[in-house]
Amino acid sequence: MDKKQSYNETIQNTRRKKLLGNIFLYFFLTLWALIVLFPFYWMILTSVKSYGSYNSEYIPRFFTATPTMENYFDAFKAVPLGRYFFNTIIFTLLTTGIMMVVIILAAYAFARIDFKGRSVLFAFFLSLMMIPNELVIITNYVTITNLDLRNTFTGLILPSVTSIFYIYLLKENFEQIPEELYKAAKVDGTSDLKYLIKVMLPISQPTIVTIAILKVIECWNSYVWPRLITDDQNYFLVSNGIQEIRENGFGRENIPAMMAAVVVISVPLIVIFLIFHKKIMAGVSRGGIKG
Repeated sequence: MDKKQSYNETIQNTRRKKLLGNIFLYFFLTLWALIVLFPFYWMILTSVKSYGSYNSEYIPRFFTATPTMENYFDAFKAVPLGRYFFNTIIFTLLTTGIMMVVIILAAYAFARIDFKGRSVLFAFFLSLMMIPNELVIITNYVTITNLDLRNTFTGLILPSVTSIFYIYLLKENFEQIPEELYKAAKVDGTSDLKYLIKVMLPISQPTIVTIAILKVIECWNSYVWPRLITDDQNYFLVSNGIQEIRENGFGRENIPAMMAAVVVISVPLIVIFLIFHKKIMAGVSRGGIKG
């Protein structure tokens, strides 16, 4: 009887510890979520406050009783934000599409095609990731300027059509596919291109989708390079639109209107992430597992 009672007490103590651990864990996660989401809440809240209401708040308020959508209409009137959206969509689709073709072919070559110096060449590519991004931007700027490609979509797109990190990530994923499939396909007379399209791409779909989504987000958030290589409004992206609103639209004092523009620009990325977040996590985790 004593042993049974002792066993039951042990189980109860274990359950209490587990319950307390879960309570602490969920409390910490909830607190962390509030900290992370608060800037987004503040951005949206500010965007629905009128200019006069915002400036009259000596102490910032965490809610507003009179929300307004006027700032959103003003954001599109101050600068050609619609044109910036169109430019960004073109830039994002073309850059992502070209990059996917380049990295898929490069990753396949490094993963499956046995050529002389493959390991040395791949190690050299990986070493390029250690070069500071500032040096790359300077080199790209000089190259694009010498080619007379400033203020063109070609100049915007060309430096972003490949990524060593994405090649590495996709190569690791391709190498997880059994090599016996490749040998069997070669015995059947299947070409490398057909094997890539029919076998490797469907199997690696989660990682490919993840890379495509991350590239879309990267292109949408691109700021430094478009700002550096273009000074023509006809080629501005939405990220440049914020600076344009600040400089030539509302000025620095109209914070609610600027926040409205930021909300409009951020919504597509948030929607994309919410739709594909499971694929992103699955692709990254699969790409990081070897064997």
